[in-house]
Formats: sequence, structure tokens, C-alpha cells
Amino acid sequence: MKYADSGVNIDAATRALARSRDHVRSTWDARVRNEIGAFGGLFQPAPGEPLLVASVDGVGTKVMVASLCGRYDTVGQDLVNHCVDDILVQGAEPLFFLDYFATAKLDEAVLPEVLAGFAKACRENGCALLGGETAEMPGVYRDGEFDLAGTIVGRVLPAHVIDGSTMQAGDRVWGLPSTGLHTNGYSLARAVLLDRAGLKVTDAPAELGGATVGDALLAVHRSYLPAVRAIWDTCGRPAVRGLIHITGGGFYDNIPRVVPAGLCVHVDPTAWAPLPIFRLIQRLGEVAEAEMYRVFNMGIGLVVVTPADCDLAALPGLEARLIGEVRAGERRVALPW
Repeated sequence: MKYADSGVNIDAATRALARSRDHVRSTWDARVRNEIGAFGGLFQPAPGEPLLVASVDGVGTKVMVASLCGRYDTVGQDLVNHCVDDILVQGAEPLFFLDYFATAKLDEAVLPEVLAGFAKACRENGCALLGGETAEMPGVYRDGEFDLAGTIVGRVLPAHVIDGSTMQAGDRVWGLPSTGLHTNGYSLARAVLLDRAGLKVTDAPAELGGATVGDALLAVHRSYLPAVRAIWDTCGRPAVRGLIHITGGGFYDNIPRVVPAGLCVHVDPTAWAPLPIFRLIQRLGEVAEAEMYRVFNMGIGLVVVTPADCDLAALPGLEARLIGEVRAGERRVALPW
């Protein structure tokens, strides 16, 4: 199976966004400090001031898994942590978060659980849950359906912005472990596990080591803020030359977003063992290796690029894996397939 077989066409979305670039740029002035395609938008209110960094996202069809499991306390955490990671890769720390909850008919038992998840993750990341919007839209959503979106705003000093521009050939490429699918690839995961294989969220295949399908799919998206702070504190901010959040588009689409022209990040997928949930999806769906690494994070949620003399594996508790290196080249990212 391919991602497109589940109804998601990454290439079509990329082409549509490319045709919209001029509309977006027409709203910009000198205060906008990033290019289209960055994980977050950089905005400097006035010269000399810190930059505001903003990002917006959702959790995709992971909300459908939450509904099947009757568990709603995790997806709010997922959304906050995802947004934190999206601005973290540009060097920013979060200030506040805004949420959007939409449904056909408000279930008074569901909304408090979701909001509790938002609040938990905001506390853990040190940002305020500043406000939000709850919308009932019968006819847009079917009974029992809901969707989430969130916007985060953070700040970073101009000298601390991470944009990949200091990367050099010979730099080391590290991977920090993910907790699971995080918030991407759920349409394909559901199509394979639930539709094609006929599994239920309560089933516990041997590959998952006692966990149920629902447990594995609802594993909370990890916030990498504590880990990156530890790297900054130990190695210094200049040692982090690039950060890549492995989200929708996997390795193939996310790494090129921060790699300068003339350089290529070579990734060795044998440097770590993908989480069991990914191998289960691959086996049951007969999904090609290249497709897996384009759709999923495969067990690596954050990629960190450092100078060659920086050893992240020596930092306690980080669990960093050396997964590749930066070389000269025009492809920006290279995997075996």
C-alpha cells in the first residue's frame, strides 16, 4: 500500500501550496524573517527586538483512533507538543497556545478530557493556554466526530535562530527517539491495521509486546524541548547547527527544509531499530521501505545536526543515536532507496 491509497496525496498538496506562494508573499513586509517552507513563521515586531515564532497544526485522523478507543486525554497533549517542536527547530521556546475544537454536537464528556490534555502539555512545556474556540457544526461533521487545531507563539533572539545556514560537510547527524507515530501517517496506519488487516484497537499483536493497537497508536507525541535545552546547556547553542522535526513527509520531505544548497544529509536507517508499530504496519500493508520513511518518523522524531566533535551520545538521558552525516551534494537528503 501507499499513502495515496488511504486518500492522502502529499505530492498534490505540495503542488497546490507551490501555486499559492505568491498569494502568501503578497502579505509580507520587512518584519517577516523566514521563507515559505519553514516549520514556523518568524516575525520581528521592530528592529532589535526578539523574534516571534508561530506555527499552526492539527493531529489529523488520530482523533478517529481516540474516538474508537473512547480515550480523549492524549490528543490534546499531542497537539501542544507537536506545535512546540515545530517552533523549537528554529530555536524558539513557547510563550502561549490557542486551541480550536470542532464537532457536530458537543459531547460534554469529551471536551473536558481534550482540554485537560491541552493544559497538561502546556504546563509541561511552560506555556500558557491563552484561549481557544469551540465550534458545533452539524452537517460538516457526522455525529461523534470532532477535530482539533492549535496555534503556538514563541520567541527567540535573532542571534539564536536555527536555520541550518551554519551546516558544513562533515557534521554529525543525530536522531532522538520518538514515542510512536506522533501525529502523522494515521490515514495509512488505519487503512492498513483496521481496514485491510481487520484488527481492532483492543487487539494486541505479538509484535507490540503486550500493548494493544490502540495503545501504540495513541502514544503521546514527544516534546523535545527538555532534550534540546539539555544540549544547549551542555554543548552551547552554536553546537546545534540544524534541527528537523520529522512530521508529515517523513525524512524525505522534512530534512531538505533546513539543509543549505550544496549539502546533503546522508541517513543510515540501520543505525536504529524502528519501533514495532512501524514494522507491523509495513508487514500487514506490504508498504515499501521508501514509502515508510516518507510517511512516518520510523522511531526518530527529531534530527539534530552538530559539528563532528560534538558527541550527543555521551549526554545522559538523551538516547541520541548517530544516524548519519552531512556531505557535499545537491540532493539535500539521501537514504538507501
